[in-house]
Amino acid sequence: MAPGRLERSQLLGKLRLHALAQPGEEVARSKDGGACQPLEYKSRRVSEVAYIPTVTENEGGNRERSFDIYSRLLKDRIILIGRPIDDVVANLVVAQLIYLAADDPEKEIQIYVNSPGGAVSAGFAIYDTMQYVQAPISTVCIGRAASFGTVVLMAGAKGRRFSLPSATIHMHQPLIGGKGLQGQASDLDIHAREIVRIRTVLNELISKHTGQPLERVERDTDRDFFLNPEEAVEYGLIDGLIQQTPVPVLAATR
Repeated sequence: MAPGRLERSQLLGKLRLHALAQPGEEVARSKDGGACQPLEYKSRRVSEVAYIPTVTENEGGNRERSFDIYSRLLKDRIILIGRPIDDVVANLVVAQLIYLAADDPEKEIQIYVNSPGGAVSAGFAIYDTMQYVQAPISTVCIGRAASFGTVVLMAGAKGRRFSLPSATIHMHQPLIGGKGLQGQASDLDIHAREIVRIRTVLNELISKHTGQPLERVERDTDRDFFLNPEEAVEYGLIDGLIQQTPVPVLAATR
């Protein structure tokens, strides 16, 4: 079943903006309820600054409650991975998965993926937790799922893995990042054997989740391999596309 949309009644009130706030960050509020500067922000680099919308809900009477948009989505069991996967992202996603699974182990969790991939160890933390929790997980590719982003995408429950029509899905073998390894020949050999082991594990996982022969997966991931959503369905990485719902045209009235 395709992921459902938020009901209009669930998003009451107006959107406000946290000034320079990040998901989960404590924000000081002005007297009128508007968002002010985060209480702690000095250590964050300028390149990571973002404006996070706040959803204000009416709880009845004169009572209002505000959520940053990511917390509001979490309330509806929706997780967004919208940046490279590192330890910080992995810890946030793992914590949300564990919380939602404990809250209701039978209700679906939706993960939206728009990520170029990232650190293999961080990606495995997300993947293993997705397999560990009992709650069914639906995944949706928006924009792109590349490298370990594709692994997260394909790790959703069978029949619950989707993509939007214009997304790009990408696979390749694991890479050694940074400025390159340095050290003795024996040390380099140890690292080389480890990355080959990781490549084997990833290829076996792709084969398991897609049903493709391991030999084909090894051949396809040897270099950058791009797929559009239709090709990803045929390959077995996802189960279907989410098509845009047409907006009804109202008849002209006199």
